[in-house]
Order: sequence, then structure tokens, then C-alpha cells
Amino acid sequence: MMKNDARYDIVALGELLIDLVQCGRSTQDNPLLEANPGGAPCNVLALLARLGHPAAFIGKVGQDGFGNQLEAALREVGIDPRGLRRDKAATTLAVVTTQPDGDRAFSFYRTPGADTLLRADELDEELLTGCRIFHYGTLSMTADPCRTATRTAVEAAKAAGALLSFDPNLRESLWDDLEDARAAVAWGLEHCDILKISDNELQWFTGKEDFDEGMALLRAQYPIPLIVLSLGKTGSRAYCGEVRVEMPGFKMENTIETTGAGDTFMGGILHGVLTRGWRGYTAEELAEMLRFANAAAAIVTTRRGALRVMPTREEIDALLARG
Repeated sequence: MMKNDARYDIVALGELLIDLVQCGRSTQDNPLLEANPGGAPCNVLALLARLGHPAAFIGKVGQDGFGNQLEAALREVGIDPRGLRRDKAATTLAVVTTQPDGDRAFSFYRTPGADTLLRADELDEELLTGCRIFHYGTLSMTADPCRTATRTAVEAAKAAGALLSFDPNLRESLWDDLEDARAAVAWGLEHCDILKISDNELQWFTGKEDFDEGMALLRAQYPIPLIVLSLGKTGSRAYCGEVRVEMPGFKMENTIETTGAGDTFMGGILHGVLTRGWRGYTAEELAEMLRFANAAAAIVTTRRGALRVMPTREEIDALLARG
């Protein structure tokens, strides 16, 4: 059962950073980079806040101009920044490069970045005990002290009765040893009630190319009540008990780049959980949740950045009405 008397529908912990995304070329033919506020957990929160859900963030940025920009962005989109801390280390930067096949490559400037330095003693206890859903990933588990802070927060939120939502959001370049990454993902799987995992993450973790085979292997070891599998522009799947549903994605003619699409999809799924309540869902309900999440993610691909440009409910409904 999900708490109904919590102050926040969702609280997330993790990275809040600047995505440097190419937005053209200069007169000297150098790439021009736009500094977009980003970070997977906050992208999830941004959609939910846009849809009317009280949301708060726990994390750390630098005492620098980018840190100021990010805090202002949280306030602008309606995310409570009371759990945000500052550090002398610089705000983390991620340079996003689009590959010829449309996929993205990330280069992180994070040695260390302020987000990795969040300590357990800096956690806001009222946020952890006052939310219906607590959301986390693995970027906050690449190193201490933030790894310990993440695990402390997850355990505190769970003890307080929150649902736990997990998105591995694997970024291989941030790990010195991928076995450490595998251990972090496994820890996240052991604790969550809701999992969002991408197609390539499922293949990497299970060693199975076939998605259903990989999902069967994962579910046999980790009995997670609700799992959603993102398949990029192809669409998505949901697994809940014995129910398996797949829905196609929405084709957008004016796609710019896909940064934040998976996070937006996750936000759409959590919106469905928050509005329907926590229980076993029917195939029809899961299909509706997937279509909504797919539509929200598709809209975000037509815009640069994600955190400040999340779609409204009216925009999502309009795309759904197009079929």
C-alpha cells in the first residue's frame, strides 16, 4: 500500500548536472554547446511536477555559476530544492554527443563532481519519511560518500513506508570496474518495488539478447512487482505479475535529440502509479500507462534539454488523441 498522507508524492536522490548539448556551429565552424539543466532523477521529478505532483530533490551541486543555474531551474519547474546541498567541488558537467545512429555518447567532467560528495549526514530526514515514492539510480553509487548516502536514504524511505523506484541509468564510463557497476545495479534491484530498465541495460545485466529471456532471468532472481522496459523509439513493455504488455512508440517528425527521453518515460509511469494507487495492474491499465509515458517521452525528443521543457498534460493528451 502506498502512503496517502505524505507531503510529497515523490522525492528523488542523485545527480543534478549540466548537459552540454551541441546546438549548432559557430562562424569558425566550432561546435556551439548549450548548457541545459539535467540529471536523470531531476528529469523524472520535472515531469511529475509539471503534472501536478509535489516533488522534492536530494543532491549536491557546486558553489559556482552552474550550481546557481541548477537551483534556479529546480525552483522554476516546481521541484522543492530543500534537500539540495552545495560543495566547493565543481558542478558536474556532461557533454552529450549524438552518434550517426542517433544514439548518444556522454563525456563526464566529474573528478570529483559535487554530486558525488553528498554525505549521509546531509540528508533531509523529513524528505525521506514524507514521500509516497522514493526514486534513485546508480550514478549516485559510483563512489563514496554519495554511495553510502544513497543506501542510507533508500533504507530510510523504505522503513517509512515509501515505494522505491529504481532506474539503473548505467553510464559505463563512470565506473572504474564494471563489476562494481553490476553490484550497484544488483543492490538497486534487491530493494526496489518499481523498476525501469532500458533494452541495452537488460542485455548487459542478464547476458541475454532476447528481451523476454532476459526479463525472465531477471524476474526469477528479483521478484519486483512492476517492471517497465524501455525500447527507445520502438516503444516499451511492462511486466506486472503474470501480465505482459507491449506498446509501440510515437513517431515524431521533428525529433532533435533524445536526452531525457527515458527519464520522461519513467516519470510518465510513476504518474500512472500515483494516480491509480499501488496494486496489481490489469493489461488495459498497463497499456494506458505505457502509451502515456511513450507520448511524454516522444514530445521531449522534439526539444533540447529535458528538465525545463517537460510536456504539459494537455500536450500529452493531444498526442494520445492522434493515435
